[in-house]
Amino acid sequence: MPSLSSKLRFSSVLVGALSLIVAGPAHSDSAATPAVQSAAAQASRASAPEEFRMWIDARAGTGEPVHWVSEGGIYEYPTGKKLFGMIGFDSSRVFWPEKPGDPVVHLTRKTFAYTDAETGEILTEFNGQKVEPIAYPYQMITYRYENGRIYGDVEQGVGAGVQKIEAKTGMGWRWMGKDTLAITAPVFLDFALPGGARYEAWENYDFFIHRAGTVDEPHQMAWQRYGALPPFAGKGQAIYHLLSWRVDSNAKLPERLREWAEREKPMWLNPPKDVAEIRALQQGKAGEGWAR
Repeated sequence: MPSLSSKLRFSSVLVGALSLIVAGPAHSDSAATPAVQSAAAQASRASAPEEFRMWIDARAGTGEPVHWVSEGGIYEYPTGKKLFGMIGFDSSRVFWPEKPGDPVVHLTRKTFAYTDAETGEILTEFNGQKVEPIAYPYQMITYRYENGRIYGDVEQGVGAGVQKIEAKTGMGWRWMGKDTLAITAPVFLDFALPGGARYEAWENYDFFIHRAGTVDEPHQMAWQRYGALPPFAGKGQAIYHLLSWRVDSNAKLPERLREWAEREKPMWLNPPKDVAEIRALQQGKAGEGWAR
């Protein structure tokens, strides 16, 4: 099993940024059960602030599943030498509330693999150590819009390890011209780990959402991280960098990534269907893909 730091390291990758985390409130299971959005839910979406609606539509779609694809690398610090590549994706669906102003529910799962820095082949071993992909069977995110900022509260984990994580500072946004909405979330992580060690890292997410018809790829994201190397790579600090974009079907995933997922991670090709599926996963075993 991976170390605790490995689990924490990637708990926020591509879900939208979180601030330092504390336990937060649960939400009602009734928020996301039907697969078809009701007329009231559609009206709720239509009445939302433009920037909030654009964020939700881009991040989680408007009904049918969507996927954010990521490609990038891990670089030795401070030399800049590329150590590994990374590829992966998440699968998402969204449920708008029937009452305007209530949280929007985003159901997602994600998986990422490390790759050889030169060949791009997916790693299963490095210097005699097994290399496992990162794979979260689910995350349930509830978005809220308060005082001009976007907040994403997360529920994740299994059994006694289920966490309800509340965003504290939210994500800021600004317009770049009239057609591009930039949503930025810096994340500063500094907290104690069991045994007296500390977990320290910095991450930054920049989402660029373009109005339809203005660019070829309207959904873009850049992620950077300064933090510890992956556990299998030894000690030391590294720079992580990923570029991400959205596709609207499995067929549009990059061929190598799709073939790997079909072979190794087929469940991840589709998002959770509803909250009932989330509750079933929460009763499962932590070893079945969770944070691996």
